[in-house]
Amino acid sequence: MALICGLSACETAPPVQEMSDARQAIAVAREAGAADLAAFHLRAAEDYLASAEKKLGEQAYSQARRDAKQAKMKALDALKASETKKEADSH
Repeated sequence: MALICGLSACETAPPVQEMSDARQAIAVAREAGAADLAAFHLRAAEDYLASAEKKLGEQAYSQARRDAKQAKMKALDALKASETKKEADSH
């Protein structure tokens, strides 16, 4: 039975740290102006976070962890795109 659980990626602990990391990354991207300068990436991050929250509520922790990590990555993309755009606009 443990092998089946391992193969289906069931986990017993919620991805608390990953969720926090994703929320923080989104907040930092927003503060950097991503809503205006990198809306596509920010929206993707928010969509992944919403999906992670939904999965968390369903106790699908493996999928929640995956989506939270994706949310963080997309938020970092939004932050980088915002900073790049600001830099280009200042020249």
